[in-house]
Amino acid sequence: QVQLVESGGGSVQAGGSLRLSCAASGDTFSRNCMGWFRQAPGKEREGVASISRSGSITYFTDSVKGRFTISQDNNKNILYLEMNSLKPEDTAMYYCATSWLCSDLGKRGYWGQGTQVTVSS
Repeated sequence: QVQLVESGGGSVQAGGSLRLSCAASGDTFSRNCMGWFRQAPGKEREGVASISRSGSITYFTDSVKGRFTISQDNNKNILYLEMNSLKPEDTAMYYCATSWLCSDLGKRGYWGQGTQVTVSS
């Protein structure tokens, strides 16, 4: 079993920054790949960014490239999402997820409870 707890969400104005954190605990073996998803009201959930445990594989959806950075502290078992130049369209519930394979992220594995990000214009 793996437990994921997100934090760091909040309300900011456009152009502002937030850093999300995801604290992971439980079965380390299952947490080879970690990432962030988001879901805005009335929209489908989308993958935002992901990173393998070794850091060798990373992914960003086009809309956040150049603005968001994903990183991890494997010693503390924390995943981060640094979000800069935030736009109103970034408003969503952000979820942390983990899986053994990065190709399975979001399809299999574990989810956190989410943290809300609201960006006002």
